[in-house]
Amino acid sequence: MDTTERTEQALAAERRKRELLEAADRVVLRDGPGASMNAIAAEAGITKPILYRHFGDKGGLYAALAKRHTDALLASLRAALDAPSERRARVEATLDTYLSAIEGAPQVYRFLMHPADAASPGEQGFDVGRHSAPLLRRLGEELAEVIAERVDLGSDSERLARVWGHGIVGMMHAAGDWWLGERPCSRAELVRDLADLLWGRLAAAGNREGGPGF
Repeated sequence: MDTTERTEQALAAERRKRELLEAADRVVLRDGPGASMNAIAAEAGITKPILYRHFGDKGGLYAALAKRHTDALLASLRAALDAPSERRARVEATLDTYLSAIEGAPQVYRFLMHPADAASPGEQGFDVGRHSAPLLRRLGEELAEVIAERVDLGSDSERLARVWGHGIVGMMHAAGDWWLGERPCSRAELVRDLADLLWGRLAAAGNREGGPGF
């Protein structure tokens, strides 16, 4: 097999995997944490063994879906952070972007963050922490990088940026999870209240000299 054939095969496999992920997304949007490999295979018009061949098991499929949605969320969060507006407005836009994402696709959110809630018959449930923690950790590291690039936090800047990045993500996740379940207030009210909580040292910190600012 020459290089061209191998490239074509790799592209075809990648295209097929993308199609299967789109089928999985449709089932997750409908069934949430109860989405089963059987239902996803049926939606894609294939057998479950073929689905396993592409992803290994439900954990592999979960990881692929998590990356797909986390990539999209991170792009939206970065856009909010880079918007040409004052710092408080960007903080609120970032919080609202996250909350809007989980509000707009609650079944996807529950599948990613609460996969053990509805294991299908014959399929083992997930350890929620084992599967959701890497998503939150990745979001925390990405936000820490943005903070370190834009805010002058002094000699201990890198460590403090990581503390803040992971702390803010943890706050968004915990508050958003509670809010999505109980809806005790509007999204706008929650955004304002969380921004008020953050508006301490972050508001007073200077921007990095020569950097993009925050």
